[in-house]
Order: sequence, then structure tokens, then C-alpha cells
Amino acid sequence: MNIKELLDRRILIIDGAMGTMIQRYKLSEADYRGERFKDWPSDIKGNNDLLCLTQPQIIKAIHKEYLEAGADIIETNTFNAQRISLADYNMQSLAYEINFEAAKIAKEALEEWRAESTARVGLGWVAGAIGPMNKTLSLSPDVNNPGYRALTFDEAVEAYYEQVKGLVEGGVALLLVETIFDTLNAKAAIFAIKKYFRDEKKESLPIMISGTITDASGRTLSGQTLEAFYNSVAHAKPLSIGLNCALGAKEMRPHIEELSQIASCYVSAYPNAGLPNAMGEYDEHPEDTACFIEDWAKEGFVNIVGGCCGTTPDHIKAIAQHVKKLHPRTLPVIENIYA
Repeated sequence: MNIKELLDRRILIIDGAMGTMIQRYKLSEADYRGERFKDWPSDIKGNNDLLCLTQPQIIKAIHKEYLEAGADIIETNTFNAQRISLADYNMQSLAYEINFEAAKIAKEALEEWRAESTARVGLGWVAGAIGPMNKTLSLSPDVNNPGYRALTFDEAVEAYYEQVKGLVEGGVALLLVETIFDTLNAKAAIFAIKKYFRDEKKESLPIMISGTITDASGRTLSGQTLEAFYNSVAHAKPLSIGLNCALGAKEMRPHIEELSQIASCYVSAYPNAGLPNAMGEYDEHPEDTACFIEDWAKEGFVNIVGGCCGTTPDHIKAIAQHVKKLHPRTLPVIENIYA
């Protein structure tokens, strides 16, 4: 079934946190290295995207847990898998391979899940996760030199282009530009996506876009209001626009309500499991998160929901159960002023 057809029928579920699940495995430096990178000259523990090469069975198992919990969309383990972020580990050359393998792993998990029941044929989508990078195009990393930029737009486009190429050739069905705190970085990702499909002379895959409101001000880290952020990326004609990370569902509610009123496309929301405690951990129980999101759904704010930092398959299962009988947000009828 076409994803747009299903989005008009019901609220879809996107998976939860990958990092939270990886932490449960308590992997050592040696586990991250595997045999292939056992002699790598620097520490690589924490490079979760590398696990697509060294521990693919773990990543596949996590994907399948989320599918069993009720996720319709699973994200590839590629949040930092472009050469700018991978440079922290001197692994820039692995960017294409990690994205390609990550897409294959997620697709295999989906196919295996489908094979377990004929009722699942045609259901489920793999979204290529494209994170915000660890460098920003709009802000200077040096408070004494506000005009300095650690990255150029062309460098960001080149890095994203390589990531998109790996994800698409690995078999993703959607492209998710997520956790956007700097819209200029997102524009580089969008430009790279459009350029890749133009170069390949192919029809573009659906694009999902998800920003991050960092605090109660209702602005992104680079200073944009939610409406300004939406207007800055609407030209990409995304399948969905939404918010994730930074806030828990309780704190995210007014922003999702605002977005639902201005977006001409589907609206997504996948908050953290509440706000982090003093130890940086998340304490919100699955039932609590699900109740908050159920309220959004009853108000007609959302089309796609799930979880971000601190969420687990238990959170996703609870969310799926709470919204399964609720109607999705209806897309607004946009008047054609040129008619």
C-alpha cells in the first residue's frame, strides 16, 4: 500500500531511540572494533553507526523489536553517518559503506518481519536517517569570532550527497532529515537529496523533515521560530514535517499544536521520554508518554508519532495501542491562488 494512502487512514508509528537500545547491550571498545577495526589507532566506542559494520546482528535485532512493538517506519542506524561527523573517529572513508549496509540491515529486518505473517505483506517502511551533523552552518563555534564557520555549505552538501547515495542504493523507502537545530544544515541535506535524484534521473523518494525546538522559547538553536522553520523548508514539498528530540511530550505539545495549524503536509512528532534527570537519563514510563501523545491525536494534531531519546519498544508499543483507534490529522485544503 502507498504510504500516503495509509496516512490518510490511520496514524502511523515511527520507531524509538536507537542509542537507548544499543546502551542495553553494554558494548565494550572491543565490541565496537570487531575484527576489522581491532587495530584502529583511536578509540571508537560510541560510534554507534559503525555497529552496522561490526555488530550488524545487534542493529537488526533492535529494528525487529521496534517492528514487533508496532512501528510502521523504522529508521536506519545512520544518525551521524556522514563524513563530517565520522571525522571525529577518522572514519570519513566509511561513510558510503555504513549508510549502504545500514539500509540493507533495516530492509532485511523488515522483510524477515513481513515473512512471519502474510497479514504484514506491503506494510512497513525503512527511513534513511539523516542527522544534523556536529557542525553548524549558521553559528560560529568561536564566541570571539562570530563570523567564523567551521563548515561551508558546499562541504555539507557533498557529505550529505554521499550519505543519501548510500542510503538509497542500500534500499531505503523514505529519507528522514531529522533533529534539525540549524535550518541551513537541513537545506544542505535537502539540496543534496534533490541533486542526487536529479543526477541519477530518478524520481525522488518521499522526504520527511523533523526539527528540534530546544527550549521554552519555541525556537530552534539557530534562532528560528517554528513558523519560520516550516516556511524555510516547505519548498522541499516533504511528505511530513515535524518535531523530535530536546523536549518530552508534555513540553512539546504547544509546538505540535502550532505546527499542525500551519503545515500543508502530514505532521510527525516523536518526543523524548520526558526530560532528562540529573544523571542525563530518562524516567518517563511508556504509559505516560503514550497518554500525552494520545491527547495530541484526539485533538487532531498528528499523522505520525513515535519516540526519541530514552524511548524503547515498550514506549512504542504503548503509543501504538493508545492511538490505533484515533483518526489522523486531516490535511488542510490549500486554495490555489493562481487558479
